[in-house]
Amino acid sequence: MKGAEWYQTDEVAEEYEEKRFSRGGRLIDRREKQAVLDAIGPLEDKNVLEIACGTGRFTVMLAERGADIVGLDISAAMLQQGRQKAQSAGVADHLEFMRGDAGRLPFPDDHFDTVFAMRFFHLADTPATFLSEMRRVAKEQVVFDTFNARSTRSVYNWLLPMGSHLYTRADVEKLLDDADLRLVDAEHDWILPYGFYRKIPGAIADPIRDVDTTIRDSPVGDYFASVSYWNARVE
Repeated sequence: MKGAEWYQTDEVAEEYEEKRFSRGGRLIDRREKQAVLDAIGPLEDKNVLEIACGTGRFTVMLAERGADIVGLDISAAMLQQGRQKAQSAGVADHLEFMRGDAGRLPFPDDHFDTVFAMRFFHLADTPATFLSEMRRVAKEQVVFDTFNARSTRSVYNWLLPMGSHLYTRADVEKLLDDADLRLVDAEHDWILPYGFYRKIPGAIADPIRDVDTTIRDSPVGDYFASVSYWNARVE
């Protein structure tokens, strides 16, 4: 995985959410959470695995809504942040955080109703391996997002300390086909990249986001979107 050592440091874990989801980044947090909720659907008693759960912002949210959920991550520091978040939300008894390798999931076949990963595949050196493992342990559904090759992110991607793996739709369709997954739905969003929103105050980000959404809803919106949310079913 790209930047694995960087990602696991205590300093990164402690500052992760403040750096990404404050200021204009709050818009990103809300949109990503809504994308997960829309894709997964009813949560009561659903058995869910989150890959690369990080600080648990999705894990805790789904536990609060009735899911039986396991959050898996390679970073012990990130998982500790997640456990603290779960304690504060009063759901520590309703979820489990585990340290583990997404390329070798410690679960039997068809163990979870839904398996999902957000902010993961852009760092994956071997995406086919990870998606195959997600498919193996999923009984019904696999959900994930990608950063897109034909987008503004490609302009500055080379400046990022870890870079990113950018995907075309054809790339994703091949990954799904190879993993025996059937694409059910896809949403495409964010003409402007995440990094732009994180740098500006929320009061400025809101009207810019309105313009961004207008472009997204236009005939060229899907083509230039920075992010895609993929909802696939097990064949």
